[in-house]
Formats: sequence, structure tokens, C-alpha cells
Amino acid sequence: MSKLLIKNAHFIDGNIFDIYIENNIIKTIGTNLNISSQRIPTIYLHDDEYISSGWIDSHTHCFEKFEIYADNCEEIGYRSGVTTVIDAGTAGADNIEEFYNQTKNCITHVYSLLNISKTGIYAQNELSDMNHIDIKAFQNAYLQYPNFIIGVKARLSKSVIGSNGDLPLYKAIEIANLTDLPLMVHIGTAPLELSKICQYLRPKDIITHIYNPKENGIWDGQHIKPCVLEAYQKGIYFDLGHGTDSFSFDILNYANQNHLKVYSISSDIYHRNRKNGPVYDLATTMTKLYHHGYSLKEVIDCVTIHPANMFHLHHIGKIEKGYQADFTIFKLTNKAKKLIDSTGKSITVSSYIQPTAVIINSKYIQLKEKNNG
Repeated sequence: MSKLLIKNAHFIDGNIFDIYIENNIIKTIGTNLNISSQRIPTIYLHDDEYISSGWIDSHTHCFEKFEIYADNCEEIGYRSGVTTVIDAGTAGADNIEEFYNQTKNCITHVYSLLNISKTGIYAQNELSDMNHIDIKAFQNAYLQYPNFIIGVKARLSKSVIGSNGDLPLYKAIEIANLTDLPLMVHIGTAPLELSKICQYLRPKDIITHIYNPKENGIWDGQHIKPCVLEAYQKGIYFDLGHGTDSFSFDILNYANQNHLKVYSISSDIYHRNRKNGPVYDLATTMTKLYHHGYSLKEVIDCVTIHPANMFHLHHIGKIEKGYQADFTIFKLTNKAKKLIDSTGKSITVSSYIQPTAVIINSKYIQLKEKNNG
């Protein structure tokens, strides 16, 4: 039986607790815990560090088969302070077995939103051929990997769907209904209008790239589009999905002015926007929202309990008895940092969120600070 005791754990609400873990499950939370006279491995956290449930990045690309969108799950995962990554549709039914085998021995916990195209993102236009949408193949893949596939992904911008119009949207909803899985839809350039997506998505489905600056985004040049506000009230979840081209400080500010906030903060990271920016890592994305209208608690909820709820991962996302003992340890570093959005606009902030360690699979792993930006 593995045991671990965490001492001096500072929660973001100001409370300080000790946390006792057995076999990677939280057993006890309290003050000045004295478990037994037995010698237990103990970690003492510093006074300037916070602890949260392990961060979840709800939109990544970490299937290394396809060069177009690929990365290493450990690089974007635990080495960046993220204990769980969710790949958003890089793999399809034809290659989900290969993706699963690639990730099953990773330290970082990995899940998949299966692309409605059976090919996955082998090319930019994976939904331009409707023959790639094979509902039976999707169902069979889900039956084979029900604990790995946790949602449906459809990329519904012009460069992906070609001349297929609304048809991929209808097929995506049909698949989501048949499998009873949440559907994440990537929004981008028309012809598939955002209003149509908002109309047909179900409550608790997900729209990602919500702060993208494109014409088919949430801002019409003067106002937040009515269909977006209606979708928000309907209970559709909004996911950040920063990415290379899908995050604007200006759109974020317009949304804040209209009390429109994301439910989950995600990076849409892959090797190019990790190495060259503007994404770099999830912590940098979190920092952007922390300095634009989001409290630290809101930011942490958006990478812990919210994505866990969104994808029915009820064993993670909270520091409570019975939950999986994944933790991210982080601090607010008081140094200047330059942050860049997808349009090239930059701001300089006076502090940033910096992960310092993770605890995953009952192991404490100290992290090196990355020089981003």
C-alpha cells in the first residue's frame, strides 16, 4: 500500500490543511494530521505555494501520428503542471487503438474526444469527404475504449468541412445522441454559421474557441451575437481553446463586459504553438484570464472541477476525500511577463501563474520553470 502525507497545503481560499493519501486516493484532510507512528513519506509545501486538484487541459492535441497537430503528452502534461490532458479529436475510429497504445503508459492521464471523421486529423480538411463520417465505426471504437473516449469532436470551420455545409453538424449530433457523449464543436470561418451551431447543440455540449477574433465568432463588430447569449442561457458550455489563431484579448474584454465567461480554460496546444507561441502552455493561458477579469478561484475552477464535470470525470477535479490524489502545486510569481494573443497584440503583466510541482500516481515531481514569451 502506497502512502503519502502532504503538510502545509495552502488552498486558494486561504485555508491550510494536511492531506493524507493511500493508494493514490485522498483519505483524510485536516489540520496537524498525525496519521500513526509509522514512518510515512511526507512532503512539506512552501508558504508561497498553493495547491489545487491536478490541472485538466480540456482541449489539446497529443496524438503524435499526425504532424499537422501533434505533441508529446508528457511535455504538455505533467511537465507543464497539467495532470490530465484531453485530446480534442486528433484521432478517429481508424487510429484510436494506436493513440490509446501510445498513451496508456504515460505518467500524465490522457483521454480522447474522438473525431467524427474516422481518419482523425490526417489533413486539415478531414470532414470534406462525408464518407469519412462512419457512425458504426465510431460506435465500435467507443465500445472498445469506453474509459478512454469521453466525448465527440467536430471541427466545423470552412477549411475542414469544405462544401459539406451543415451536414457534419447534423452527423455529429446524431453520433453524440447515439453514444450519450458530450459534443465539442470547434467554431471558425463560415459557411457553417455560428447561429446554426448554437441552435442545434444540446445543453452541456461545448463550443470551443469562444474568444476567436474571426467574423463567424461571438462578436458582430458592435455586440455579442444574440445566438451566443441564448446558447449561454441554454446551458451550452463555452471552452477557451486558445490555439494559434483563436484567442483575442479584445474579444475576451467584450465578453467580460457582457458577463459572458468560459466554463473551461484550455490551451489547444500542439508542438508549434507550444514552442513558438502564442500558447506556450496552459499556465500562460490561465494567466491571460487571471489578468482579464477572472479571479484566481475562477481560473482554477476552469481547469479542475469544471472540465471534470464537463466530461463526467467524477474521480478527479476536487480535493476531497475519495477523489484521485492528483495535485498541481503553483505560485504567483511577481515578475513582469509579456503575453501575446492570436492577433499579435501583447500586454505585459506584473505577475503570472507558475506551476512548481505536481503530485501524480503518488509521486512528487518538481518542475523546472519554463522561459516562455
